[in-house]
Amino acid sequence: MSITTPLSNDTTDRGVPLLAHAAMRFLVPIWIGSGFFVLFEPAPYELLFFAVFALAIVGGMKMHWRTNNLLIAILCFIPPAYIAVTQIKYGTLMEALIFTTVTLFLMLTGYFIANYVSENPWRRMRTINKAYLFAALLSAILGTTAYLGILPGGDIFLRFGRAKAMFNDPNVYGPFLMLPTAYVFQRILLGKPKDMLVNSIFFLILFVGIFVSFSRGAWGHLVVTAGLVFLFNFLLEATAREKLRMIVLAILGTIGLFIALLGLLSIPEVQELFVQRFALVQSYDGGETGRFGRQAWGYALALQTPLGTGPSQFSSMRITEEPHNTYLKVFLDYGWFGGMAFVWMVLMTLNRGIRCMAIASPNRLLLIPALATFIPLSIEAAIIDVDHWRHYFLVMGVIWGVTSGYDKVGPPRKERYLP
Repeated sequence: MSITTPLSNDTTDRGVPLLAHAAMRFLVPIWIGSGFFVLFEPAPYELLFFAVFALAIVGGMKMHWRTNNLLIAILCFIPPAYIAVTQIKYGTLMEALIFTTVTLFLMLTGYFIANYVSENPWRRMRTINKAYLFAALLSAILGTTAYLGILPGGDIFLRFGRAKAMFNDPNVYGPFLMLPTAYVFQRILLGKPKDMLVNSIFFLILFVGIFVSFSRGAWGHLVVTAGLVFLFNFLLEATAREKLRMIVLAILGTIGLFIALLGLLSIPEVQELFVQRFALVQSYDGGETGRFGRQAWGYALALQTPLGTGPSQFSSMRITEEPHNTYLKVFLDYGWFGGMAFVWMVLMTLNRGIRCMAIASPNRLLLIPALATFIPLSIEAAIIDVDHWRHYFLVMGVIWGVTSGYDKVGPPRKERYLP
């Protein structure tokens, strides 16, 4: 099945899709790379997607049948989500409609990525990885230099003394860096020795960028993602020689990162904020109106409202902050059935990734970093709201795309090489 098909077979009609494909090769990296700029909304990411989608229609991009379940989950989400909009008591109907439409829009970007990647997993993922890595490195450099006070006018890239780069929140900026960090880490472990120095520099830049976000979720996310990338590659991909190399690199890398961390902590301001943020429970987490107290009240509220409360209502009720739990929030904002559709989408993504991980394929190298990023991301969703995170749906789409094209040809060379 395709989004569109040529109306005739003449040369002119064939030329239009070819031109659209050529334009997509130019525009898709710009679209992916624009994901780091979210100082205002709609962001360039949203605007560029419409252009990319239009080119996909003209070019006749196919919809892979293995992505059908993702589409079904999205379609099941739509009716209850818009019914929940009618339940709002605070704010305007237009604001609620916009909020829900943005959620749907981001889901569709994930579905688009899934079909885009499935057509040619290796080539398309190389395009995405290069663009995403550029955006992540730029974000990390902006965030780090602003935090260290060496970037003129860098305060615009900080919030509450923490790096946020061109995002609105450090807790979004940190996790945004995770997928390219996972791919870079895999290249260090299994890539060619001649490329190790460059990839190590990239990893160090991203590591410091994540650290200066001072996001506990991002710190934990990095530890789990790096651990899963190492474990999956060690058990499933590495040869005996590579396993020995990985062990040595893990020891040396841990020492190197520890030294880098000590260097950062030698700065008094960094040490003070680190100690404050390293505490497992912050002052705003405990108590009846803290993060966990309001989540408990939110679950009771969700049980009483099968149609949902509508978007952005929780913070206008008994407690003046959002629940910071995506799995609670989706049931409140989009109703029981909308929440179930969202959770079903997450569980299907995890299931597909884990099941395909057990299947030997050259494309498993593409899947490992994406799944290693999404597993902790789906856990982190229990302590923060991710339903409007652009990269959340991008990672989800990558998993669906790689697994949908899992049986397609791998790298265009006989020897293994990394994306």
